[in-house]
Amino acid sequence: MKPDPGFLQHLGITLPIIQAPMAGACGAQMVIAVCRAGGLGSLPCAMLSKEQVFREVKQIRSHTDRPFNLNFFCHGEPDTRHASLEPWKQTLAPYYRERGLRMPDDGDRAVRQTFNDEMCRVVEKVRPAVVSFHFGLPGKKLLERVRSAGSLILSSATTTREARWLESRGVDAVIAQGAEAGGHRGLFLDNSIATQSGTMTLVPQIADAIGVPVIAAGGIGDGRTMAAAFALGACCTQIGTAYLYCPESTISRLHREALLASSDESTALTNVYTGRPARGIVNRLLSELGPISDAAPPFPLAAADLAPLRAASEADGNTDFTPLWSGQGAGLGKPFAGVPAAELTVKLASQARAVLEDMKPQGRIVRNWFRSG
Repeated sequence: MKPDPGFLQHLGITLPIIQAPMAGACGAQMVIAVCRAGGLGSLPCAMLSKEQVFREVKQIRSHTDRPFNLNFFCHGEPDTRHASLEPWKQTLAPYYRERGLRMPDDGDRAVRQTFNDEMCRVVEKVRPAVVSFHFGLPGKKLLERVRSAGSLILSSATTTREARWLESRGVDAVIAQGAEAGGHRGLFLDNSIATQSGTMTLVPQIADAIGVPVIAAGGIGDGRTMAAAFALGACCTQIGTAYLYCPESTISRLHREALLASSDESTALTNVYTGRPARGIVNRLLSELGPISDAAPPFPLAAADLAPLRAASEADGNTDFTPLWSGQGAGLGKPFAGVPAAELTVKLASQARAVLEDMKPQGRIVRNWFRSG
């Protein structure tokens, strides 16, 4: 019932914390801070060009020699020639008329890149200690190239079936993403969100089902939830929403205010922002069109038509059309609001250690109770 020091050593970290790679919400500064503190900083690359990845990595390596993680998406790219965009445009048309805006033309909608040969060349040149994937894995040849670059490979699973699939393809560890997690669901073998498990049930079942280390993600935002993850069979934890409160986070002031005002009932899984299920704070668009809309085109095509609405509403000081990604445990991070990422990493690990130490005498009491019964 504790983090696996062997696995942490394998990752090259001293604290059992991986900072979640949150596309659009963190960059080099966050990675540097977490790495310096002893955790694994993660750079989200799905919304970056290869030039941007190189610049971010250069900045990271100029400030720390600690291992870091590069994260990529592995979604199938939709055929924009045949994707039905008209229902989505018709759905959004009233909002455009309300704002007096013009619907954008059908141009480049690839706001989130899938891992490809170009990005694989970046990995081969950069040679990061860890590469993680979301929405499955790239093809066999690309995966072999990543492994040949010397990188450990992680990927997210939302079911035991996905975890077994990942293990069969040679990942070094599986990130068990519970339904509580903020941002995009990592599901890739099944599109159903109705059957997605929470962290407490998912982690132990995946730990029982596979032979590689399990990293718990979803609803983890303080020492208590970290300790619970270890008790469930996790070797390490991945934490996202708590880091959104840090000054290194690149989210907007409006997003920060929404997080501070949120509760355990504030989030929902929705596809209205990108076309793929993701958890965020409920706002006007989500409540009026979602949480799940059949009109939304395949990921990531939905986002382009929302961009003008989002820009106009944010200029007016509201988040009616802004994706406010957040996990269900946003409230756990409120006491850490404004705490720098390095300090937060150490605090979370210290809290978890204290909880685990406190559990030792309680464990003896429970054992004695069972004996007496």
